[in-house]
Amino acid sequence: MIVELFADAGMVPNIEPQDLDWKYWRPYREWAGSRSFLLATGNNPIAHCGVMPRWCSWGTTRVAMIQPIDWVARPGSGGAGIALMKQVRRRTQALLSIGGSAHTLSIVPHMGFKPLDHVTGYARPLHPLRRVSGSVVGLLPRLARSYAWKLTAPAARAPGWRVRPIIASDLARIAHVFPVARTGMALLERSVELFRYVLSCPIVPFSLFAVERAGQIEGYFLLATAPGQVRIADCWMSSEEPAAWRALILCAIAQAKQDPQAAEVVAWANDRLLTAALGACGFHARFRVPVQILPANEAAMPPVPLRVQLLDSDAAYLNPRERVFWA
Repeated sequence: MIVELFADAGMVPNIEPQDLDWKYWRPYREWAGSRSFLLATGNNPIAHCGVMPRWCSWGTTRVAMIQPIDWVARPGSGGAGIALMKQVRRRTQALLSIGGSAHTLSIVPHMGFKPLDHVTGYARPLHPLRRVSGSVVGLLPRLARSYAWKLTAPAARAPGWRVRPIIASDLARIAHVFPVARTGMALLERSVELFRYVLSCPIVPFSLFAVERAGQIEGYFLLATAPGQVRIADCWMSSEEPAAWRALILCAIAQAKQDPQAAEVVAWANDRLLTAALGACGFHARFRVPVQILPANEAAMPPVPLRVQLLDSDAAYLNPRERVFWA
């Protein structure tokens, strides 16, 4: 029924059986039961909303949040999608909206969502010619720009730093460098269970890496592999040294370069340290995505900017079969 509703509404999310199972029904420690909600009249589905449960923290405050995904209503259903979203809202302390279609962005302000921040999409070309499939006539200006950006980007070398792959059974080794809310910033928490869930994703391959200096793990990065693109889906350094963050990104670039089909590496950033590191490592800002929130009350509204990564929405695994480039 869900797949038919998506098709009727002209929506094309990940609809393979294993994809739906992972998104909506795979066991998830911080959410009991299904993460798929359907509004129907009899056997006729008219609206659907999936949820990504998260915990948001700042200072000493911790708030349960839901990021809706695959939110759709049958055309002509008379506000069914909004009615379903109101039901979902009752299950959490706040709803989080990161980006979305033009239609979604036109609706959420009328539902009471408040602008919280923006997150910027960044891209660094790796092998521009890999984006070519067929004629290059329409691509020539973009290829020229990509080559110019590639030639001016620094080498992907971080002397003194080492990268170590982390598999699901090793996750406890990096738990001590999971993100913590710093002064003036809220963030969406990470956990061993979250990364174990992400590494089991059937939609796109995810790979997790620890970053070490002098034998000590100081950070990590998570890569997602999409057609022609490697995405830095998440990253963090325990240090606040700008040089350490630059080393983190250079290590991620070096790892992305090993992908034989990658034309570019991309990331989201809206915090000071990561934004500066991406700029210093040859990334270029390409677009901005709005971050909006619908809190149950004022206590659930972060009073500071919310750090957002690709992992915090379905953008980390979207378009698993399409070649979509940012550069």
